[in-house]
Amino acid sequence: MSTFLAGMSLGLGLIVAIGAQNLWVLNQSMAGANRLVIALVCIGCDAGLILLGVFGATRFQQYLPALTPWLAAAGALFLGWLALQAARRAYAGHSSLQCQPSMAAGTVHSALTTALSAFAISLLNPHVYLDTVVLLGSVGALQPAPGWFAAGAVCASVLWFGSLTALAPQLRRILSSPTHWRWFDAAIAVLLLLLAVQLVDLPAQLTANSEVAANPAVTAAATAHR
Repeated sequence: MSTFLAGMSLGLGLIVAIGAQNLWVLNQSMAGANRLVIALVCIGCDAGLILLGVFGATRFQQYLPALTPWLAAAGALFLGWLALQAARRAYAGHSSLQCQPSMAAGTVHSALTTALSAFAISLLNPHVYLDTVVLLGSVGALQPAPGWFAAGAVCASVLWFGSLTALAPQLRRILSSPTHWRWFDAAIAVLLLLLAVQLVDLPAQLTANSEVAANPAVTAAATAHR
């Protein structure tokens, strides 16, 4: 369960941000058109890339176990950098979610056109590959249960895009406040920093688990002690 929650936490920390994809999703959803299509496409893209990253990195790591500390260190540094950026935005207090009125009140397109646009905004964004395949994949591959981590990250995408499309009218009023986004960025900064600290200690935990699994006497003694 802790691995599942770690995947969900990191997934939310990376997915929930002011970016081109979320702006487009919110604007289109506030127009009242094809919300289900938008949500399904965005979730599907995230899920496919997360699974590719987590299980692809897992197979790669089986052949190069020496990369584990380096992957953990790189992931921790990147998470720390993201936490710093969020903390700086929270300190400045200038961020907010401003939707373009022309887009929000734009023409309602067909489901196919909306789906193609959602695929484009999701897959032509280079940050999505860094967040899902590289970062989530690397962190997930280091977990004792990569499948649960991937499930948590996918659930984060379902939760976010489902909420964003379903609650778009209410979210527009709430998230347009710089004060609300300041608190939001502060929470994201704390979350990412905690995950970075946990990631630094992860190789040592995996080494200890491997030693216990490789030593039946230690495993039996631990079981008897419980």
